[in-house]
Amino acid sequence: MQLIDRVVQFQAEIQKIRRDIHAHPELRFEEARTSEIVAAKLAEWGLEVTRGLGGTGVVGTLRNGMSKRAVGLRADMDALPIQETNEFAHRSTHQGKMHACGHDGHTAMLLGAAKYLAELKHSAESASLNGTVHFIFQPAEEGGAGAQRMIDDGLFERCPCDSVFGMHNWPGLKVGQFGVTGGPAMASSNEFDIKVIGKGAHAAMPHLGVDPVFVAVQVVNGLQGIITRVKKPIDSAVLSVTMIQAGEATNVIPESAQIRGTVRTFRDDVTALVEKQMRRIVEMTCAAHGAEGTTDFNWNYPPTVNDDAEAEFAATVMDDIVGVDNVVRQIEPTMGAEDFAFMLKAKPGAYVFIGNGDGTHRTAGHGLGPCMLHNPSYDFNDDLIPLGATYWVRLAQTFLARRGDADL
Repeated sequence: MQLIDRVVQFQAEIQKIRRDIHAHPELRFEEARTSEIVAAKLAEWGLEVTRGLGGTGVVGTLRNGMSKRAVGLRADMDALPIQETNEFAHRSTHQGKMHACGHDGHTAMLLGAAKYLAELKHSAESASLNGTVHFIFQPAEEGGAGAQRMIDDGLFERCPCDSVFGMHNWPGLKVGQFGVTGGPAMASSNEFDIKVIGKGAHAAMPHLGVDPVFVAVQVVNGLQGIITRVKKPIDSAVLSVTMIQAGEATNVIPESAQIRGTVRTFRDDVTALVEKQMRRIVEMTCAAHGAEGTTDFNWNYPPTVNDDAEAEFAATVMDDIVGVDNVVRQIEPTMGAEDFAFMLKAKPGAYVFIGNGDGTHRTAGHGLGPCMLHNPSYDFNDDLIPLGATYWVRLAQTFLARRGDADL
């Protein structure tokens, strides 16, 4: 493993920041303390600091040399509304809030890269960085579409990038391994809310009413037919009904029932197909049973689709750090969603995975559950800090060298 020696030397400093952020988690668009820490460190290291993009977003900019080429490196900062079960020293001090997805670690790895490259600019090796690096610290990845908010606030106008890259820790992938794929890497995230309106009655006399619970069951069964009989078998999609709510008493047929859930796909046209057929099934099924049905379908995050060339470029950078055998090319895409997708709609780039291991890194006092994302026993693996920072550094240097020849 070819880690940068200087990054290894200051690992403890960055780890301290990471654990402090972990102990003080902030939910989406509430990352005031975290953004203050990030902005202060970037300024301390001599970077230009842009604040306020997406509310609490921070961008550190490092310029060196004459090239006009620029690359964006992105990390997310927000936590989740989860009660942490870990008891180690850096556990969350905020009830009901936790860094259960490793965004504290993502922030730390990118800070490590910023510190190193800031030092490099003032060293004898400064010529190895020719161009501009934007270190993008994004709020509200967890359901807030903070990436889009930053874009709407002028991220790429104020901080122009030729390409943009993101990275997520991945439990189960071994420490020292990376994963990447061209094309879809993560799915879209969409939510639906269906209301079935019937006619209330006594449960002993159902013929006098229109039972919305019965109708809702037919709707749910019909929805699964979209996946198995309407969508092409080779097109990936998941439709999960996760909530059915109706009634308050065992002897009363209620007036209405609610069905809620999520749809995940790798292509927008597949999402559109699912939505269209869903509305049709709800309307016609309800009508067939004398009820009324309404459907609210919300497109939240689009699919995260990597540019093929940039994904392969990222993989070659990984090859040089950990070796070809430790880079999982064509890693299996996940039906989880990620709002870095919005940045990839605006710019070419790639979203990659860095192995977080199997959880054995956790110190005494961790919860009894697995070290998986969005789990109350999760903790980021601090051994990734020098590896992730090294990847960011080499990616930036190689990108600017590869792309900058025409500007020299």
